[in-house]
Amino acid sequence: MEFVWLIFLPALAALFIPTLFRRVAGIHTGWFVLIIPVVLFAYYSTYLPLTASGEHAVSSFDWIPSLGISFVSYLDGLSLLFTLLITGIGALVVLYSIFYLDKHKEKLGNFYVYLLLFMTAMLGVVQSDNVISLYLFWELTSISSFLLIGYWYTRDGSRFGALKSMMITVGGGLMMLGGFVILGILGDTYSIRELISRLADYSGDPLFTLAAVLLLFGAFTKSAQFPFYIWLPDAMEAPTPVSAYLHSATMVKAGLYLVARFTPIFAESPVWIWLVSGVGLLTLMWGSFFAVKQTDLKGILAFSTVSQLGLIMSLLGAGAIAYHSDDDLFRLAMFAAIFHLVNHAVFKGSLFMIAGIVDHETGTRDIRKLGGLMSVMPISFTVAFIGGLSMAGIPPFGGFLSKELFLESMLALKHFELFNFDTWGILFPIIAWVASVFTFVYSFYFVFKTFTGEKKFDRLPLKPHEAPIGMLISPIILAVSVIALFFVPNIVGKWLVAPAVMAAQPQLYSLPSEAAVHVQAWHGFTYVPMLLTVAVITVGVLLYTSIKKWQPVYALQPDKYSLNALYEGVMTFSEKGMNKLSRFYMNGLIRTYLLYMFAFFSVMTIVVLFAKGAFELDMSSLSPITLFAVLNAIVAILGTGMVIMSKNRISAIIALGAVGYSVALFFVLFKAPDLALTQLVIETISVALFLLAFRHLPALKTHGETKQNKLVNGIVAVAVGLSVTLVALSAHSNKLVSSISQYYKDTVYTEAGGGNIVNVILVDYRGFDTLFEIAVLSIAGIAVLGMIRLRLSRKGSDDEK
Repeated sequence: MEFVWLIFLPALAALFIPTLFRRVAGIHTGWFVLIIPVVLFAYYSTYLPLTASGEHAVSSFDWIPSLGISFVSYLDGLSLLFTLLITGIGALVVLYSIFYLDKHKEKLGNFYVYLLLFMTAMLGVVQSDNVISLYLFWELTSISSFLLIGYWYTRDGSRFGALKSMMITVGGGLMMLGGFVILGILGDTYSIRELISRLADYSGDPLFTLAAVLLLFGAFTKSAQFPFYIWLPDAMEAPTPVSAYLHSATMVKAGLYLVARFTPIFAESPVWIWLVSGVGLLTLMWGSFFAVKQTDLKGILAFSTVSQLGLIMSLLGAGAIAYHSDDDLFRLAMFAAIFHLVNHAVFKGSLFMIAGIVDHETGTRDIRKLGGLMSVMPISFTVAFIGGLSMAGIPPFGGFLSKELFLESMLALKHFELFNFDTWGILFPIIAWVASVFTFVYSFYFVFKTFTGEKKFDRLPLKPHEAPIGMLISPIILAVSVIALFFVPNIVGKWLVAPAVMAAQPQLYSLPSEAAVHVQAWHGFTYVPMLLTVAVITVGVLLYTSIKKWQPVYALQPDKYSLNALYEGVMTFSEKGMNKLSRFYMNGLIRTYLLYMFAFFSVMTIVVLFAKGAFELDMSSLSPITLFAVLNAIVAILGTGMVIMSKNRISAIIALGAVGYSVALFFVLFKAPDLALTQLVIETISVALFLLAFRHLPALKTHGETKQNKLVNGIVAVAVGLSVTLVALSAHSNKLVSSISQYYKDTVYTEAGGGNIVNVILVDYRGFDTLFEIAVLSIAGIAVLGMIRLRLSRKGSDDEK
């Protein structure tokens, strides 16, 4: 089966959602949407035996064959793991949204269209083997997430958060595109698999490191790494189902996927290893520390997501060291990264859903107003307890196992002797341990400040009560999965994690079984990560119980020195500062703007032409100049002069027509009847239209032109004419390649089946160009018609008054 088309199934289903929303109002639209991720999850699950055996599946169709660009759906262990997370968590999120979003109050048609578009975008990202199609889907995730985050567009916070996320992620995506283009040029292919196989041919190129850095900009912005993480907390303005989906299993994981997928290419670069591991660890520390500062439940989870993403990113960097060392601990790091990625998707999805439930049932997410909810929301507390302790790395929950593997991998870095890790590597386990302490604190802060302690029900907008069972099903399933990951980690490791590790490090393994790590909860009393965990719990409990004493330390940082302030300053300057700048030189006259453009391009053209020694004059192949051509040129020059010097529009129109007809006569003289006919038709129509609209045209105005203005205009006009003449002469005299005109002559009859070469060029050879020009004119015409109707309607209203 050509399963590549399944990527587009959610987007195709989105076409029918508005109709279902309007026509089947009695049934929540989410029930129809739920079918899509469930079917996809069930189908893709059938590929688990294939990837577990080390095989992969490929399905494709050509997109732009002439450029070697195709949509290639490549299912190996890594892409299948992410595909199952996208569809599996997606199904639970849709189920949760059915009970979270009121079908009578919300615009569900819009919501589910955006959600399905996002699902298609994520499937395309993780399954694309071609980097150009990957980029296409990558930016579609930014656009669709913008729509999802700004779903409640009447709220200022939603619009601000949506714009912020798109500005940062799209900016990083554009830099990533630059890296893709460089890789495509260096490797002479846009296929990721072929780039890996040809690595030896281009890895020594000076641009190789630049490509790595550009790719990491895309990964860091999408996965909210420092300093680009600032978009993620503001994205919490989205509905909770969106937060649970984007920030646990999909959008923020796209950057992690990108790093894992391109590790086989860039792992040999010390810049890649230092940036991925270093920035990841810094993000882990930064996010975990500032999570305790937050007072909004989703804000706490946002910063906890930042820290957890940093943890996984640092493990991916450590895993890349396996290409330089035979130490099994570095191979363990990649396994730990993928294993924790699964853990994080599960426990963070459940915690986001619980935050939404608390907001839904109490009317607030402000942790200062919450407390004592365990007595009225016992099921929600249980799910939050399981998810929170898993995030804190406490047994018997899945997060404990991957956290132990993380600490063990960080300890190994201080023994790595390349790239100065033997000097600076000691900082990695220290920072990892400190960050783990704050991870413990913010996990307990989220769970116990919300559900235990003093009851503050009188401060709540709503009387708190347990959520309906429909809203609890999804977080309960995820909570059970958190426990299952602790007790059966090696089953998950065999079927999901090991195949993904092999796909991320294909040069190191021939079978997934070679990448598998036997995960166990107990390693003995001398196991260093276990001792570090005991220290984390001890210090974490002390910090949590004394949180009121040290939490005021966050007030020491002035808001004006934050990264958010920097972003807002840049945006303010972009809007207000550039507006002032544009007002300085824009006076509302089109002729002034044309003067700027013509002056710039003519000067740049002439300077570059002579600076590069590109001007050349060769008159040997020029056609002979006849008396008729000279006379015709005189007519054209005189007509042009009359257009410039005319005092009324009728004479200017007639003179302009004379210039056009003289150009058509040139085509006749030089034996180009097709061009002559086209020119005659266009000129006749233009003159006729001018004359038809003549009575409606305003009188010619000089707009206060002085002699100085006219002098400047004359100089610019001469410069434009000179630059065009020099370029034309140089292009004719210095032909580096043969003219394409011969190709047109040879193929116009045989290939295009046309007799008029001009028409064939416009319709066939430049068909898309012509189509887009028609589209632009159509849009402009619609806009003009709308403005006319608006003016007429206003005039009618004024007449009635």
